Amino acid sequence: MTGLVITLIVLGALATAAVLVRGIIVMARGKDITGQQSNKLMSYRVLLQGVTVVLVIILIMMSRNGG
Repeated sequence: MTGLVITLIVLGALATAAVLVRGIIVMARGKDITGQQSNKLMSYRVLLQGVTVVLVIILIMMSRNGG
């Protein structure tokens, strides 16, 4: 079970990084005049970060309980 949580943490971190890079590219191109696409990407990034942090907390709790 620990291996699964670690895998999900790594995938969450990679997904967060991918969305972050995509957001930087969108901002650098300057074509998102209204900022709507940037805001959507930022929301996805925050969501992915939150999920990843929750997974890290679960992993810590599992390791403290010997699981």
